[in-house]
Order: sequence, then C-alpha cells, then structure tokens
Amino acid sequence: MSTPLRLGIAGLGTVGAGVVKIVQRHAALLEARSGRPVTISAVSARDRTKERGLRLKDYAWEDDPVALARRDDVDVFVELVGGDSGPARNAVEAAIAAGKDVVTANKALLAHHGQALAEAAEAADAVIRFEAAVAGGIPVVKALTEGLAGNDVTRVMGVMNGTCNYILTRMESAGLPYADVFQEAADLGYLEADPNLDVGGIDAGHKLALLAAIAFGTQVDFDSVQLEGIGRITIDDIRQAADMGFRVKLLGVAQMSGRGLEQRMTPCLVPAASPLGQLEGGTNMVVLEGDSVGQIVLRGAGAGMGPTASAVMADVIDIARGTRLSTFGQPAAALKPAPAASTGTPASFYIRMTLQDKPGALAKIATVLGENGISIDRMRQYDHADTTAPVLIVTHRTARAALDTAIAAMAGTGVLVGEPVAIRIEDV
Repeated sequence: MSTPLRLGIAGLGTVGAGVVKIVQRHAALLEARSGRPVTISAVSARDRTKERGLRLKDYAWEDDPVALARRDDVDVFVELVGGDSGPARNAVEAAIAAGKDVVTANKALLAHHGQALAEAAEAADAVIRFEAAVAGGIPVVKALTEGLAGNDVTRVMGVMNGTCNYILTRMESAGLPYADVFQEAADLGYLEADPNLDVGGIDAGHKLALLAAIAFGTQVDFDSVQLEGIGRITIDDIRQAADMGFRVKLLGVAQMSGRGLEQRMTPCLVPAASPLGQLEGGTNMVVLEGDSVGQIVLRGAGAGMGPTASAVMADVIDIARGTRLSTFGQPAAALKPAPAASTGTPASFYIRMTLQDKPGALAKIATVLGENGISIDRMRQYDHADTTAPVLIVTHRTARAALDTAIAAMAGTGVLVGEPVAIRIEDV
C-alpha cells in the first residue's frame, strides 16, 4: 500500500466538519483518485466538548492549532480557523517552518499576508493551496493557475459574495427595502459576525485581490482594492435599473491598464440578459477573460459545508498526487508590486438624484455635466412630490474622476436635494 497522506485539521466549524465527513465517507474514492490513502491524524478546535455530529474518537486532539501544525504525524496542515492574524496565522507559519504543506480556506489571511507566506513556503519547499478561499465550490483558482496558464488574462470579474447577491435579488423579487432584507439575511444566519465584511464588500474584496495576483502575476495588494458596499442601494435603484434593462450586482473587477492594476469591488449595473445579470440568490459567478480562450463563465455555490469542503479536498488530492505549484501560479520571488490605478477604465454611469421641482433645475445639472465633458445618453424623470423631482441620468462613457468632479460641482447649483448616487455600468 502507498504511504498515506496524513491531515491535521484545525477548525471544526461548518467547513472543517465537511472535510472530516468527506474523508470518512469517500476514503476509497479519494485513494483511487489520488493514488494513496488520505487519512486524518489529529484535529483542533476551540471547544473539545461541543457536539458536532462527527466521529472524532479515532483522531488525536490538540487544543492549540500551532501544536497541531508541528505534529510529526501530520503531512498537510488544513487551516479552517479563519482570521488574518492570531491562531490561524501563527499555525500556518508554524506548519511552513516545519516543512509541511498547507491547505486553507482563509481568504483574509492570504489577502493580507499572502506574499510573505508564499515566500516562506517556497523557501521551505512547501506549498500553500487555497481553492476554498475564493468562491466556495467553484474551481476558479485551478482554472487560473492551470487551465488558463497559456493565456494572457485580460480581465477577472464576478459576483463573489452570496450574501450580497441574496440581498439584492431578494430586494428586487419581493419589492423590499434594503433594511428589511438585511435583517432577513441576519435572521437566516447569512451574515458574518461583523456584517460589514459581507455588505461592505470586504469579504469579496479579499477574494478579488487573490485572483488578481494570480491573473496578472503581481503581489497580492488588498489595500489597493476600491471597496464600496451595497448599503446605499435602494429599492428605487433596483426598480429603475430593471426598467432600463439592468440589474444591480456587487461586482468585482480586476484588469491591468496602462495606468496600473485596477481592482474594484463595488455595486455595478450589468445587462439583465447577461450571465451575471441572471444570477440569483446566494450563488457566485466568476468570469475570466484571456487572449486565447476568450471569455469563460464559472458558476456555483460560493459557500456552505459541501461546496467549500469539496474545494479543500481538491487541494488535498492534488498534494496527494504530487502536484507542486507556486502559491500564486508563479514563484513568489518573481512577483512584483503592481502600481495601483487610481481611476477606473471609462464607463457609462447611472446617476440617481433628487432635484427641486422648479424651472431650469434640470438644465443646471446638464450644464454641470457638460462642463466636465460628460454627455447624457438617457434621462428619465419619475413621479415627483410637490416640491421635489426624482431624476435618473445615464451617461455616455466617462472617467469616474470626471463624474466625481461634476457631482461635487452640482452642490453649488442650488437645485440638488440630498446627495446623488452614481453606479457604474459594467460591460460584460
């Protein structure tokens, strides 16, 4: 019999429990597909007494994940603790120092410390695999590092947070305001302990930064990701976007331009008939574009026990087969920092504003846009109150910086009520 690949699993929450179940349920299948048995030597979690519905008596228990990472009977350290510091980071660093391979679902850890960890792993002749850290069960990391390795990747984009997609599509289908659906998502347990990680775009921004590093051969740079959450999206935005043939999505986009690397995770309008526009509920979708392959679309469950544990096991099986890849697809020492593009590629924008209902108000707004080189493609005025008028403008392609300048100047017109909302319309 071939030598078993021995796992040490830190974290027995939803994903950790799923990994244990796969190893126990599919032992013969894993061995057949990897060429060697895959076993669990030891596990670690915060509470040894918690009932998890798992058969754990055959495994050693470590209260400290660092001790687990250093065990002689562990070949692969599976980190499912979470967090960008503390026990997760300490244990991963300990595993690497001991020359062990690491499989992780920890997007935050890699988004903040990926370059240093990758360099340390390669110096120790170890590998770090993280398919489960991005888009749950969708094999997008493998697609970029292996399937599209012969392509010059031109753009990566996608819906990478199922909670935000659930909120936006639920607002549309039920006609409910953001606050109501946010509370509904909280009651269903869809939100992180810190909800801003979801609705503020941070969780999805971590994922985008990791994909951008692979796609463009650069060091991970989460700090340069432009982040804007969905908290300002109203039911009126969703209805008016639908009226024009669009849907609102929290969309991540990364692309290399002459100015540098653009990384943005922001609400965008996409055509309702596009694959991204048709995405419903908590599902994720990643769109990859390469010079040879064109555009490919990957769609699937972005979270949950089964999908995420499936991604963890895909990495484990690759290691069992002897597949050795650099963390981000290229040797870490060869990755260079990319200049961050301060402004995005020109695009059309949706602008929602409320004006005083008096003669010449709309003309003043049009004049401000024209003075900043922004032309109007479409304009609509909706039912208005006694003294105010909601107005919707869709611009022709323009730079976001020009639009921001124009919006700031609108405050001096004396006709604006409140602050306008501007949402990019993404070409997909």
